Amino acid sequence: MALASMTGFARQAGQSGAWTWAWEVKTVNAKGFDLRLRLPPGFDALEPGVRADVPKRIARGTCFASLAAQRAGSGTDIRINRPALDALVAALADIPARANLQPASLDGLLGVRGVVEVAEPTEDEAGTQALHGDLRKGLAATLDALVAARQQEGVALGGLLAERLDRMEALQKRADAAPGRSAEAIGRRLADQVAALAGNPGLDPERLHQEAVLLAVKGDIREELDRLATHIAAARELLAKGGAIGRRLDFLAQELSRESNTLSAKSPDAELSAIGLELKVEVEQFREQVQNLE
Repeated sequence: MALASMTGFARQAGQSGAWTWAWEVKTVNAKGFDLRLRLPPGFDALEPGVRADVPKRIARGTCFASLAAQRAGSGTDIRINRPALDALVAALADIPARANLQPASLDGLLGVRGVVEVAEPTEDEAGTQALHGDLRKGLAATLDALVAARQQEGVALGGLLAERLDRMEALQKRADAAPGRSAEAIGRRLADQVAALAGNPGLDPERLHQEAVLLAVKGDIREELDRLATHIAAARELLAKGGAIGRRLDFLAQELSRESNTLSAKSPDAELSAIGLELKVEVEQFREQVQNLE
């Protein structure tokens, strides 16, 4: 499966009978999936189907989907309720002239509730079903375009992430081969540190031995280097597999960050410390780019 970015935009327009419509769908980064849907008045029946369709195509990200629809020649039908108007005029005729009231005007009469009726055009059941079917197909086409855009960006992201992994692997190998990790270098540092401890008159030989062991363990970064290699290999496997791997890569990025931090903290050699800092930069940039993956 192809990698996909969480960001994308697509728009599709079409016509169904007397209706013209346009779908717009865009997605942005998010920890999970969230659909924010906007439908025009009168299209509420579409909502369950849309909410079922979109998650089948988008696994992660905040998705904004909106539909615009307009009916051709959809002028409203305005009718005057003559019986209501006649009854109102008759009622006004019974008001005595001495009431000292202004005579009723036509616009005043038409403003009375129920005298003017406004009717929106209606669609028969078959027409409504056909329209909704076309709108669902239009949404599917829009989602196709959106997924294609997200995958195109995902390919570029995948290349960048692969480059970061290559650099991490190169740094891991440099650290593994650094002269400061040789047995001779470690032995010299340990001898110097033990000699410094031995100068303490209050330190007995057994305690000196314990301190020497602790120093040797503290300066050993073999375990961190092995875990770095394992995590880098696992990240490469995920990139090769593709699909919605953003969360798993984010977890691996956290593990890589933990190992690079530990390596930097434990490194007893200046060169190894510098490699550890470079590694931390690469891991952080890798993690930032992973945040864009689905």
